[in-house]
Amino acid sequence: MSNDAASTILLPFDPDGGDDQTAESLEALIAQVEGEVAELQFTRFTNDDAVALGQLLVQLGVSRNLPIAISICKPNHILFRAALDGATPDNDYWLDAKSRTAARYFVPSLLVGLKARRNGGRAEDNPMFDTATHAAHGGSFPLYIRGVGPVATVTVSGLPQLEDHRLVVEALRTFHAADGL
Repeated sequence: MSNDAASTILLPFDPDGGDDQTAESLEALIAQVEGEVAELQFTRFTNDDAVALGQLLVQLGVSRNLPIAISICKPNHILFRAALDGATPDNDYWLDAKSRTAARYFVPSLLVGLKARRNGGRAEDNPMFDTATHAAHGGSFPLYIRGVGPVATVTVSGLPQLEDHRLVVEALRTFHAADGL
């Protein structure tokens, strides 16, 4: 392989990685998350759906021995909450902070953090972003009703932020396909 061919390989962007990552890999991850938002629209989302989705995340976590905490909530209403072996009280803070971010900006918490990095910044650099109550880290995804918008959030904490995000997306895809929502 020539040096030119090797230089065209786009390494995936890691939000926990250093500043030496390319703008192209950041834009590719932003586009991927925006595609997930467009894909994962539901026709309904009830409290019973929240429990079923939460149980699916518990099954995935237990089967993989993941030290995660899970939360599904509407504004001011917790619909499902669980902590698997290895999760800590700190995960409760992260669940709430990431969920508040997704609910405030109407997009996945990962996307808030990624878009802030576009010009070398961070969401935390914005004086309007309250780091005491919000976190622009992956793991919270709004639950969108087609034609309505976001009505709840599903959040996972306990893994590196990109893995938290990917686990939520995997569960949403599985849940969406199984129930035809």
